[in-house]
Amino acid sequence: MSSATNRIPRMRLVETPKSVPQYEVRVRNHSVGDTEIEVWEMPSPASPQLKAAVRVAGLRGRNLELVEHRVLRRLNQAGMRLPRSSDRVRGYNITEESALRLGLLFRALAPMRSRDRMRSVTEGIEAMGREEAAYWLGMAMHRKNPRRVLTALRYLLTEPTHKN
Repeated sequence: MSSATNRIPRMRLVETPKSVPQYEVRVRNHSVGDTEIEVWEMPSPASPQLKAAVRVAGLRGRNLELVEHRVLRRLNQAGMRLPRSSDRVRGYNITEESALRLGLLFRALAPMRSRDRMRSVTEGIEAMGREEAAYWLGMAMHRKNPRRVLTALRYLLTEPTHKN
């Protein structure tokens, strides 16, 4: 039996970085304490319909400040060290999974005002599986009324307040 398994040709792992969509995180510090972070999908062989970079989502101001520590932790885990002061835009390549989660997080949080609900939505998105995050982001990007999709997601991820 062992001689039979020795005759099976073994394939090496093939890296296919060009076969996955390419994403980039762009960071701009407008002033002290005013940072903007955006996720962009870049043209690649995996997405031939794109002729130019497409903005997936972005966040700035108060809403980013509330989740900035989580976003920076995720980017640091991916090996990115963001500069603290720079007026120009800096771009960093990011994995597809990180781009999905950040894009969905930014889109969901952008119009929100309630800190407690923002925390619930953030925790819910972080707990999602890759496929679920991809589903919701795809729905939010490619539907006729993406605001309805994002409203439904926010509703599902926040706990209803019960008045007794």
